[in-house]
Amino acid sequence: MSNSFERYQKRRLRSSYFSVILSIALVLFVLGVFGLIVLKSTKIANHFKEQITLTLFLKDNVSRDQSKKLEETIVSKEYTKSIIYTSKETAAKQFSKDIGEDFLTFLGSNPLKNSIDIHLNPEYITPEKMEEIKKSLLKNAYISEVLYDAPLIQLLTKNIQKISFWILVVAGFFTLIVIVLINSSIRLSVYSKRFTIKTMQMVGATKRFIRLPFIWKSIRLGIIGAFIASAGLAAFIYYVAERIPELGLLKDVNELGIVFSGVFLVGILVTWFSTFFATQRFLNLKTDQLYS
Repeated sequence: MSNSFERYQKRRLRSSYFSVILSIALVLFVLGVFGLIVLKSTKIANHFKEQITLTLFLKDNVSRDQSKKLEETIVSKEYTKSIIYTSKETAAKQFSKDIGEDFLTFLGSNPLKNSIDIHLNPEYITPEKMEEIKKSLLKNAYISEVLYDAPLIQLLTKNIQKISFWILVVAGFFTLIVIVLINSSIRLSVYSKRFTIKTMQMVGATKRFIRLPFIWKSIRLGIIGAFIASAGLAAFIYYVAERIPELGLLKDVNELGIVFSGVFLVGILVTWFSTFFATQRFLNLKTDQLYS
């Protein structure tokens, strides 16, 4: 009879551990996917920003040697990602190709100017910083005009700020849900052993001595859940990378490292805190309160 009861208790215990691990793995998997989306949203926003160019038109009397010196100066600036020099002859050929006829034949001369297209680093693509850069460039004696799409910059900045705000709100809300779900699973696991906790306390065991095995057990469950979540996350990333190679998911080693490290860190920390406070609660209860 006692052997049957012990086997029943062991099966029940294994079932309890399995449900805790499964719960942790599921919420950590979803958290990892969302973390990946958050990191990718920043990269996508930067990608769109980097497509914007700031064009400098040079004065007609500026020689090629002088324009090269200007290019060297621009490249050395912290806001510059890359530059492209376009001569007025090349610009004329491209313009003729775009309109389908040689406009120089009826104009008689080339009205276009030599230009330099500057691709800026993403953090400088804001209305305020772009205007500052424009003003500083116009002080150069070789530059006649500086152009960029100001309305597009304003619209892009405004939309990115809105999206970033809502991503942070959703991320915070979802993180709270993850903590609550893992905490609930751990509390249920500890609740099933509340009589064992009280018995150990009654025979003189200290609170620290009672808590420690529960905490280590929960941390192990958290690590196992994190491993399962990471395996599922790796399969998900590989699947998406195969279907949408443009995202370059497998190339971003640092971002992937952040996501997987975050999954393990959350799994360990949340299980540790949840177990600590759950055991503390039952340690502070009176014996008759354990039945309520």
